[in-house]
Amino acid sequence: MIPSLLSLLAAAVLAGVDQLIKHWATAVLEPVGAMQVWPGVVELRYYLNDGMAFSMLAGQQTLLIAVTTVMLAAVAVYLVWKRPPLAERIAWTMVLGGGIGNLIDRVLAGQVVDYINLLFIDFAVFNFADICVTCGIALLFVDILLVETRRRKTETPQTAGDTPAQEGGAHDADA
Repeated sequence: MIPSLLSLLAAAVLAGVDQLIKHWATAVLEPVGAMQVWPGVVELRYYLNDGMAFSMLAGQQTLLIAVTTVMLAAVAVYLVWKRPPLAERIAWTMVLGGGIGNLIDRVLAGQVVDYINLLFIDFAVFNFADICVTCGIALLFVDILLVETRRRKTETPQTAGDTPAQEGGAHDADA
């Protein structure tokens, strides 16, 4: 139960950090619009997004809030009841924390504050919560690949044709 509670606490901390950064972005960036961090590479730009990633479903706040709430509740229940291994737990905790951070914005303001703008590629403006969700999903994929690779290495061959030849000669039916 302790790992589950720690995961929920960590998710709350991530959501809290997200909200603090968004509060700062609103106070500092909204009046000026943008602030160069690394010219030609990244700037901090105040942007309000009423959709989800890449402004998909813009203006559909009720749907976004409902779907997000159900998904985040499912993640929280999974973390508490399933008690997944560490890497998976960290990944889902990141997804939960980032999701809660953006959900708070949607519920309170009807839109999400974004502020990180990559200038060297044509990409959406995003925020800390988005980074948490994206890194959590990436970690889940890596974990699944590693677990599957380990599983395949430890699997015993199922058919006689899959067994390696024994030392001292080949298994040839014609010999």
